[in-house]
Amino acid sequence: MRSGPLAWPPAGEIAAAVRAGRLSAVDVVGEALARIARVDRSLCAFAEVWEERARAGAREVDARVAAGEQLPLAGVPIGVKGRHGLRAAGPLVAAGCVPVGATAVPGPGTPWQTWGLGAHGRTVNPWRADRTPGGSSAGSAAAVAAGLVPLATGSDGAGSVRIPAAWCGVIGLKTTNRRPLPGQGAAPASRDRTGLAAPGVLVHHAADADAYWQAMAPRADLVPAPGPAPGPGPGPAQPVAVFSADLGFADPDPEPLALARAAAGRLAEAGVVRLLPPSDAPLRLADPAPAWLALRTPGSDLRAAERVRHVNDRLLADLFSRADLLLTPTTPNAAHGHQGPGDRYSTALTWAFNLSGHPAISIPAGLGADGCPVGLHMVAAHGGETALLAAARAAQASTPT
Repeated sequence: MRSGPLAWPPAGEIAAAVRAGRLSAVDVVGEALARIARVDRSLCAFAEVWEERARAGAREVDARVAAGEQLPLAGVPIGVKGRHGLRAAGPLVAAGCVPVGATAVPGPGTPWQTWGLGAHGRTVNPWRADRTPGGSSAGSAAAVAAGLVPLATGSDGAGSVRIPAAWCGVIGLKTTNRRPLPGQGAAPASRDRTGLAAPGVLVHHAADADAYWQAMAPRADLVPAPGPAPGPGPGPAQPVAVFSADLGFADPDPEPLALARAAAGRLAEAGVVRLLPPSDAPLRLADPAPAWLALRTPGSDLRAAERVRHVNDRLLADLFSRADLLLTPTTPNAAHGHQGPGDRYSTALTWAFNLSGHPAISIPAGLGADGCPVGLHMVAAHGGETALLAAARAAQASTPT
C-alpha cells in the first residue's frame, strides 16, 4: 500500500500538470477517490468520503485554471483531519487543493494516544495491520502512507502529527504554537484554550510540507528565521544540530533510539547538518508531563505548569542561540498493538514542544526489526519552519530511493 502504483508524485508536479492542461483536476481527484474505494475498507483511514463535493470542487478548480488562475496546488486531493477540519483547510482550498474526505480520529471511548475510528472500523497501520498508526491524526497519516492522498492535514497537541508520521513512515510537521494571551482563547483553528495545539500536515514528500507552509503561513512567517551567530566551521548553509537521546528525562527503548541516532549520523555524513558533540550542548529539560497534564485538567495548579514552562523556555532559548536544530527520536517506543500503550506515554519526546511552542517535524528514520517505521524528530526555534523544511528537503534528497 505504500509504494508502486499508489505512490503520488509531489503536489507541485500534480498542480503543474493541471495548470498546463496535461491533467485535469477532475481526473486527479477521481483517482484519489478510486484509491480510497479500493483500499479504505481495510485501512479505515477515512471517517467520511465526500465524493460528490470533491468532484464538484475539482470541476471548480478546472474552471479556475481555464480562467487563467495560477493556483499553486491546483487539483491536489487532500484529506482533512476529522469531520470539523474543513474550515482550517481554507487556505489550501484557496490554493487549489480539493478535499476528498474527513480522516479518522479517535472515536468515543478510544484512548487519544492510540488509534482512529474510520467509517469501516478501527484505523490500522499500513505497514502492519496489527499495529496502531498512532494518534490522534491517525487517519491522515495512514491515508498518506498508503497513497490514498498526497497530503492530509493534522493537528498536534502533544505529538498528534509527529507520532503517527513516525509510525506510518511519512513526514509530519507541527507548526509554531500561537500561545494565547492570559484570558484569551487560542486561535480558532486549534480549538484549544491551553495553547498546546498547533496545526500541521502529513506528506510523503518534504516539498509538499513546504507547499503546505507556503499556503498556510502568515506572510511574516515566510521570512527565513535568523540562525545562531556565525562561528568557525561550515557557513549558514549547513545548520548546526544537537542530538539528544532523551531530553534529560525520557527513557527511550534501544531500537528507536539507535535508528534515530543513525539517521542523524547519516544527515551529518551527507552534509545536511553539522552535529555538535553532545558535551558541547547538553540538554536537560524538566519533564513536561506534569505541566502538560495540569494545563489540560480543570482545577490544576497552573502556577506549577508555568514554572516548568519557564525553565524549559530558558533552556531551549539558550540551546537555539548556539544551534539551529535539536534532534531526538520522535517516540521512545515503536508502534504498539491496538490494545494500547499501557501506562507509557508515546508523547514523552514530543509534548515538550507543545508546551514550549517550538515548531517540529518528524522524518523517517528507518525500519525496526518488526518491519515498522520509526522517526527522527527535528525541532527549531520559534518561527523556524523554514529551517525545518529546508533540512527535511535536504534529508530526503540525500536518502537513496
